[in-house]
Amino acid sequence: MVFVKAQKSRAYFKRFQVKFRRRRDGKTDYRARIRLINQDKNKYNTPKYRFVVRFTNKDIIAQIISASIAGDLVLASAYAHELPQYGLEVGLTNYAAAYCTGLLLARRVLQKLELDGEYEGNVVATGEDYSVEPADRRPFRALLDVGLLRTTTGNRVFGALKGALDGGLDIPHSEKRFAGFSKDSKQLDAEVHRKYIYGGHVAAYMRTLMEDEPEKYQTHFSEYVKRGIEADNIEELYKKVHATIRANPAPHKSDKPAPTEHKRYNLKKLTYEQRKAKLIERLNALNSAGGADASEEDDDE
Repeated sequence: MVFVKAQKSRAYFKRFQVKFRRRRDGKTDYRARIRLINQDKNKYNTPKYRFVVRFTNKDIIAQIISASIAGDLVLASAYAHELPQYGLEVGLTNYAAAYCTGLLLARRVLQKLELDGEYEGNVVATGEDYSVEPADRRPFRALLDVGLLRTTTGNRVFGALKGALDGGLDIPHSEKRFAGFSKDSKQLDAEVHRKYIYGGHVAAYMRTLMEDEPEKYQTHFSEYVKRGIEADNIEELYKKVHATIRANPAPHKSDKPAPTEHKRYNLKKLTYEQRKAKLIERLNALNSAGGADASEEDDDE
């Protein structure tokens, strides 16, 4: 007879501790998070800020967040769905839109902290690497938090990073991950990066489709066609958006009117008197139905 040794005994399972819920859900890399939120002991209660960028199918979320015992605290936030207010109505999830979202957040948080006059950032985006220079007051510093995203060269998250840097934030970074960086020459091609910032890659694809597949162009860029946006005027469009963001980065209040009455999706709980009255009503309905049936039977006889 062969005996198999039990590798996981009752003692093992009694001591087994499950991972954090967001680790089980595959939402948080706690190894990376602990390194982003750990603060030096001699800085006491000074918050350590993170520049958090997340992408969904239809939106870009950029936030300045600090960690606390009670939970994460959001200092400021900006979203790609706000960009139509600044003149950009289409292409809200590409590299150029990510740059605009990062720029919007940077100008918004500096305006909130009254640092926007002191740190204007890089007003004209040239595609070259830019780092803010300290003035009388230190620049606002944050660390890039990409979550579970794979940090490949040219990823949209680095478009948002570039927007925040040009907006005047101090974020430790390297130019190696910006669009246009060549692994062979070990240098950033500023012209290629500038093309991505101003939507040049979208314009190039529009021209290619117009020549090769006009029908696909009409469907693929239907929203662009509807608004009269052509490949030649995309760069000017983004320049206007950047200028509008810098002019007034404050969040706009919604024009949507408040609902007159609250929508209810579940049944309202009845009081004891209401339930009693409802029961009496049902009993009366049953009795009257029973009386009607009895009278019909008598007529048949």
